[in-house]
Order: sequence, then structure tokens, then C-alpha cells
Amino acid sequence: MSDGERTVTPAPAPADDGRAPAGPPVVEATGIVKRFGPTVALDGARITIRPGETHALVGRNGAGKSTLVSVLTGLHAPDEGTVTFGGAPAPRLSDRDAWRRRVACVYQKSTIIPTLTVAENLFLNRHPHGPNRLISWTGVRRRAQELLSTWSVDVDPQAPAGDLSVEQRQFVEIARALSFGARFIILDEPTAQLDGAAIERLFDRIRDLQRQGVTFLFISHHLQEVYEICDVVTVFRDAAHIVTAPVAQFSRTELVAAMTGEAAADRQQERPSSVDHATAPALAVHALGSGDVYADVSFQVGAGEIVGLAGAAASGRTEVAETVVGLRAAATGDVQIAGRRPRSGSVPAALAAGAGFVPQDRHHQGFVPDMSIADNATLSVPKRLGKNGFLSRGRRDRLAAGMIEKLAIKTPGPDLPVSALSGGNQQKVVMARALADDPRLLVLISPTAGVDVRSKEFLLGKVEETADSGTGVLIASDEIDDLRMCDRVLVMFQGRVTTEIARGWHDHDLVAAMEGVDLNA
Repeated sequence: MSDGERTVTPAPAPADDGRAPAGPPVVEATGIVKRFGPTVALDGARITIRPGETHALVGRNGAGKSTLVSVLTGLHAPDEGTVTFGGAPAPRLSDRDAWRRRVACVYQKSTIIPTLTVAENLFLNRHPHGPNRLISWTGVRRRAQELLSTWSVDVDPQAPAGDLSVEQRQFVEIARALSFGARFIILDEPTAQLDGAAIERLFDRIRDLQRQGVTFLFISHHLQEVYEICDVVTVFRDAAHIVTAPVAQFSRTELVAAMTGEAAADRQQERPSSVDHATAPALAVHALGSGDVYADVSFQVGAGEIVGLAGAAASGRTEVAETVVGLRAAATGDVQIAGRRPRSGSVPAALAAGAGFVPQDRHHQGFVPDMSIADNATLSVPKRLGKNGFLSRGRRDRLAAGMIEKLAIKTPGPDLPVSALSGGNQQKVVMARALADDPRLLVLISPTAGVDVRSKEFLLGKVEETADSGTGVLIASDEIDDLRMCDRVLVMFQGRVTTEIARGWHDHDLVAAMEGVDLNA
């Protein structure tokens, strides 16, 4: 990569009247170098964010985005380079209050404490006190209500934070950040756990806050969202700044090429069918029901077939997929995996019947963070590692080494804790475990959520390879890219399968079905 490539920066996006934004940038980082031992996490990186922008920061996992966020929020000091806020030097790292007045980050993993109320979370460690230095809980609730009302956050301040939806927690975190005086908010993968309607509400709130003088740095792997909400985009690659440009001047093909360093590959929209009709279906679901969540769901997945289960977050798609692999018990109906009927509500029974599974939340359901890659990748196949409860470390390492090579997991060795990997490589470990026992059925729930573009392409390619080998695949997702390879897509709406769409569909047809919209009406 040439130095020239790293420093190409088009002019800033013009204001509404055509003039460049006046005044100093909200934040400017220049020449940022950050090393962690021999690893160069940032190499002369830079970014300039101007007042009122929603500025996207994109790049593959390992590109340096998270390290830049840690520098911009005062968690790490750069080894070289400078950071300014409004033209003034950044505060000392020890002055946390000064940092909070300038910048806040709403992370993908919520920092809200679920056992406290909303009001207690908003004013944690800064509760108003009465004359006897006792906390004035009436004052806490009053201030919380005033804060929430000011920023139009419709949440009960006395509600337990653990009862809030993901969307509500994000709004509370934004309100908490604004209460310190910060008018620059970093949103780190804010839509990863939201459905389409919640994403639109979040975007509406972002636009409202922009009009009130709040500036955003928006970090997302979903490039469509960059085009929907952002004014300017900055691309990082290999720890360095690549380009900054107005979103309107950057085509999707150019954006992907800047992120990957190569031309974006054209994914074949219609893969050759590999369905084996002579073999028993990999999955047969009959009249499946679960209380008020979903009802009367019936479908099959053939051997070698990829079937999508699409729908918004409240459609029931995730719950049906979790029932198939035993995370949930069905109230009615039955599930057959490769001709076997596993005990309902039993994950071990589903795995024994021939299922492999990639859950929705890799952080809580997909892996044990402090365990090694080798141990995580082989958790579901102890019988292949030894007999009578004794596990062979050599067998484990040989099996893990094969998985690491097959899934191109970037690691110095199999003993590295999974927590030390990037998000894309963590998801590869989860996929490795799902494939470890050569499943007859592979069930994937939102398999590319929170991973970079290159890892997404790789993981979806592995799914195609798995289907080509004769494994049936069920993908439960609302991500268009996850569903493109499917032989057919079943759309769920309000707990029922309402539409079946054959391959070759157009995006607007699928989205309309997922939202319950009849385009022919």
C-alpha cells in the first residue's frame, strides 16, 4: 500500500447551502500510531469529523476501528499523533469527567446494569444528595424523567433496566452520554441486534439529535445502513486510513474495494441446485407451535438444500430455528432431523440426531471466551477426542488444526483464547464447532451479524460448500446478504409462514413480505 493511497481525502461534504462546514472539527485525529507489543494496531491513522455530521467508519475486522475508538474516548493514549476536540487538545487520560463531556460511545454490548432501574443507571455514581448526604431518590427519579423527556426517550425511569429492549437500552445510553454534556456520540454496531422497524426508529432519533446539534460516528458492517443514515464515510484498512468521502460520491462497489483492497467479487445469485431428492429430508417440521410466539409452522429442508427463514425480529423466525436445535421446546408439532425425531427442548438430542448450530448471539451462546480455540471448536465432539471420559490433547489439537485451516481462522495457534480474536474470527470458531461432527443439518441464526465484509463472504462461501456436500442448511435471518444463496426463502410474519419465495427474487419483494406489505394491493 502506498503512502499516497493512505492520504487521499476528498473535500468535506458541503453544508445544505453548498458551503463547507464552518468552525473547527468536533474531533480530529491525525498521525495516530498505536502499538500493542509487536502488533501495530494503528499506523498513521487519521479522521476528521465535522459538526452535525453522521460520519461512518468502516473496515474489515482488524482494520483498526476499535483501537481508534479507544483513542477517541481516552481509554488508550496514542504512541504518536494528536487528538483535538473543537480545536483544543484532548484532556489528560486521568481526567475522565473531561472526556465524558466531549465524547461517549454506545457499544454493541450494552453497559447498562440490568439489576438497577433506568434512573439509577442514568446517574450512577453521581446521584443527587439531600441535606444529610443521603441519596435523594426522589431527586434521582425527577432528574431522570427530565433528562429522558429532554431527549424524547419514552422509557419509565423507575423500570428495571433488565426489562428494557435492546433498542430502549441504546436510547438510555445515548441519553446518559448527553447528560454529561457530550455532543459527540460514537455508535458501535448499534443495529446488530435490532429488527428493521427498530433500526428505522433509531435512525429517526439520530436525525432528530443531529438537528439538535449532536454529531455521530457510526460504525457498522452493514453497508446499506451507511448509505441510509451517514453523510461522510471513512475507510480503514490494515491499521491505516484509506479514504474519506461523501457517501453520495462513493458507490457500493468502490466502498467494498476500498475496504478489501481488491475489486468486490460478484457473488453468483443463483447457485446450481444440489438438492438430493433421493435422500430423506435433512429437516422436516410439522405443525410446530409455541404458545403465542409462532403457530402451525410446517416445512422441509432437503439434503443439500439451503432454505432461508426470513422475517422481522418479532416474526418467530429465530424461535422456530431455536426449537429445531432444542434450545426451545415446542408446545405442539414435531421436528425430524435426517429421519430421527429428537427429544423436544434438548440440544444434545438435536446434535446427536445430526444437527450443527450457529446461534444468534455468539458472545453468550456461541463460545466460552476464556477457553482456547481448540477447546471451543471441539466442545460438541468429545467422543472424537478419547474414550471413557479421557480426552487426548493430541487428538484435540489435530482436529482443531484442521478446522483452523479449513475456516482460515487467523491465530498464532490453537491455544489462543477465543476472546483474543476479532469478531469475524470468533464467528469462524463458532462455525467450526457447528461443522465439527459433519452434520446432516446445519442451522444458522443471523450468521454474519457483526462481522466484516470479507469474513461475511468467507462464511457464506463455507455454507455453500457445506450444502454442496449434501448437508441441508436452514438460515434464519433478516439480512438480505445471508439469504441470497438460498434455494428458496420462507417468510414469517406474526408467527406464521406467510410466503415462499423461489430463488431469483428481488430485494424489494422479500423486504415487503417480511414487513407484511402486499405490493399488489
